[in-house]
Amino acid sequence: MLAELSIESFGLMDKVSLTFGEGLIVFSGETGAGKSMLVDALDLLLGGRAAAENIRHGVQRACVEGVFCNLPSELCELLTREGYEPEEGQLFLAREVNASGRNVCRVQGKMAPWSLYRTFCVGLVDIHGQMDHQSLLRSEYHGVLLDRFAGEEHLALRQRVEAAARCYLDVVAAEREFRRSERELLQREDLLRFQAEEIERINPVPDEDKVLEEERGVLMNAEKIMSLAESTYGYLYEGGERNASAYDLMGRASRDLAELARLDAGAEEIAGGAADAYYALEDVANRLRSYRDELDFQPGRLDEIEDRLAELGKLKKYAAAPAEANLMNQVLEHYQSVLAELEGIAARKRESASVRFEMERTLEEYNRLAAALTESRRRHGDVLAERLGRQLQDLDMKGARVEVALTPHQEPTLRGAESVEFFFSANPGEPVKPLAKVASGGEMSRLMLAFKSLLSALENVDTFIFDEVDSGVGGTTVAKVADKLAGIARNKQVFVITHSAQVAAVGTSHYGISKELSGERTVTYVTELDETARVSELARMLGGGAVAGTLARELLDQRVRR
Repeated sequence: MLAELSIESFGLMDKVSLTFGEGLIVFSGETGAGKSMLVDALDLLLGGRAAAENIRHGVQRACVEGVFCNLPSELCELLTREGYEPEEGQLFLAREVNASGRNVCRVQGKMAPWSLYRTFCVGLVDIHGQMDHQSLLRSEYHGVLLDRFAGEEHLALRQRVEAAARCYLDVVAAEREFRRSERELLQREDLLRFQAEEIERINPVPDEDKVLEEERGVLMNAEKIMSLAESTYGYLYEGGERNASAYDLMGRASRDLAELARLDAGAEEIAGGAADAYYALEDVANRLRSYRDELDFQPGRLDEIEDRLAELGKLKKYAAAPAEANLMNQVLEHYQSVLAELEGIAARKRESASVRFEMERTLEEYNRLAAALTESRRRHGDVLAERLGRQLQDLDMKGARVEVALTPHQEPTLRGAESVEFFFSANPGEPVKPLAKVASGGEMSRLMLAFKSLLSALENVDTFIFDEVDSGVGGTTVAKVADKLAGIARNKQVFVITHSAQVAAVGTSHYGISKELSGERTVTYVTELDETARVSELARMLGGGAVAGTLARELLDQRVRR
């Protein structure tokens, strides 16, 4: 509920400071006095766009401040969570507009980003004018009104439908993504399978290329290797007709040195070294003989190696670093990565099948809940139409009727399986047509009052503002409009800007808006009217004169008797 409002240097307003209570709060004044200015200031306070042209001429800034009490628990939790703790259950809002275009937002005295500020303002005040704020003109709002009218159980069902729709639409998006990438996936799978099959067919083993290249090097020098082994073994052990072998010569030397050591102890160490060399030479000769005897150069083996290396060379393209050694090790690493990616593709295919199954399941769940919501909307739509008809009759629209049309959607939506639109006929015998196309301004005003009379008690908003909602309404209907506004004000705080004395007379409090010349400047004032001033204002609204004064007093007396 709006408890206090302060306006400074906004439009023609110098300084306006107002305190409000509950009930029906009326604002009236001559045309052009500044009533719309008051609504603009409230719109700015509630997060509307700031405009430098709203600043009073000759000053550098305009400021609008407000104090709200009886805050919804959800808003209190949001304020606390964002670091703007409510003070004694109150919310302090302030907007400042500078001539430079700078816009300052304050919450609880602290600066706040405009986007966060607007979040805090949601649900504080519901503003309705004759046309500009008529949410009834937007057919997408009709479903909101119907669902709200249907009550908590229905709203809970709608939330379940919305959740089911989100699940289904998320799965649909995933399935579309699978289908979009399916062709690329299949192409990638074909390539990977070709690579795996080629590697499996050639079947390399670790270090095979390195081992084969070494063997090839040996085979290509087989004759020289055999010759060197033979000649070296001859030198070491076998000797020849003319020359003794190194082994024989070393044996003779070793024996002579042993004899020398017996004659001279100083030669013992030398003799020992010679003996070691003799046995070492024997060992080398034995190993060389074994090496020579094991040499086996099979005919055709070199051709086999060349053929195998050529096969392995086909796999070089799969090596990460072909210029480096151990190519087959790189190929085998690539093979393992190919197998892993193929397994990933197989898992993605299984997931795709699972997604399609999940899409069917979530669609079935959505359809089940959406059908229940449709039936509930149909049932409550009939009740709403019937009650609106009675409300419109109270507002002297005797033949008017409203029908709630449900138009099925082709695809699931967050709002359910159908769109909701109100159709209207103001006269008996005339077919109903879309509300926005057939209702006049006065009819729309009464329709809004009818809706608000039915729904205001159900809404979380505590403050309603009706800007000339009685415009286009005359005669005895104005009194009915006044009764409806007073009825809404029994549960909510209601601000009414009006030109109608009948409406103004039922207000709990009445503020006069006037425009006066102060020195060389025009200033708009907003003043709470006492009983005497109120009679005078009502008389003015009735046309002035003694008869108007008497009628004004009678209107106020009727309010008291109510």
